[in-house]
Amino acid sequence: MKKVIHTEYGPPSLLHFAEVEKPAPKDDEVLVKIHAASLNAYDWHLLTADIFLVRFETGLFKPKGTRIGADIAGRVEAVGKNVTQFKSGDEVYADLASCGGGGFAEYVTVPENYLAFKPANFSFEESAAVPMAAVTALQGLRDEGKIQAGHKVLINGASGGVGTYAVQLAKHFGAKVTAVCSTRNVEMVRSLGADHVIDYTQENFTEGDEKYDLILGVNGYHPLSAYKRTLTSEGRYVMAGGTSKQIFSAVLFGALISTKGKKMSIVSAKPNQKDLDFMRELLEANKVKSIIDKVFKVDVIAQALAYIGEGHARGKVVITME
Repeated sequence: MKKVIHTEYGPPSLLHFAEVEKPAPKDDEVLVKIHAASLNAYDWHLLTADIFLVRFETGLFKPKGTRIGADIAGRVEAVGKNVTQFKSGDEVYADLASCGGGGFAEYVTVPENYLAFKPANFSFEESAAVPMAAVTALQGLRDEGKIQAGHKVLINGASGGVGTYAVQLAKHFGAKVTAVCSTRNVEMVRSLGADHVIDYTQENFTEGDEKYDLILGVNGYHPLSAYKRTLTSEGRYVMAGGTSKQIFSAVLFGALISTKGKKMSIVSAKPNQKDLDFMRELLEANKVKSIIDKVFKVDVIAQALAYIGEGHARGKVVITME
């Protein structure tokens, strides 16, 4: 089979295809034929190591592993002898970030507990867009943010992959949602259910009088002190992405900046079957939808990753293996 690999840090042009043996599932694994995958900022960071902290996990001077690609959707081709939930032909989706990656390939083996049935009413492309971005939004709002009905929630970076799901999930949880995005995305974000949309080219929300119970920072350039100033006395700021400087500051000083009332934390999605099942129920009920900016064929994956690197994708960018 063919798969995309990277053997050194740098631009997308360093990616190349390798011909490798088709994998066989171990006793607790499922072999999936991949029909679609999606790209995340996570993939860009792994490829380029533009955030230096990445190197401490993946290799200081060069990647320890060559596999890349987290989000997948496909069809089960074979199962290990201990697998009980899935059978050949089942349509599934997963986030492979915690089990070795390898989503940019024809086939991949996945531990059974990382896999879930994909939404029945979603295409493979729509399903592949979901895992990492939606679960990051879910865990950021629900687990780190402790979202409650009636909360005033601000999503900074509302038009990207995580942000588009976060707006919809915050509304699902009964919050009053303010979304922050650029001019060209205002109407798209409003269509997702945001109660109020701030065009950051026209207004800096950290300089206003409005206070929020929860801020989910998907991207942006504001210092932690500005976010803190915009929180209510018991408010929470959850970082789900941002500049290298922001992430470094949050890692070093986030706990120190937190006070008895206001809290600051970082969400890093923890892939799991339960949250994928939760998302599937919402997607099948049409309470949440995937926003897809572009679909690329796998043979131009370098072009797709370069587009991700520009940082202006609206919703998700998807790779089709067909």
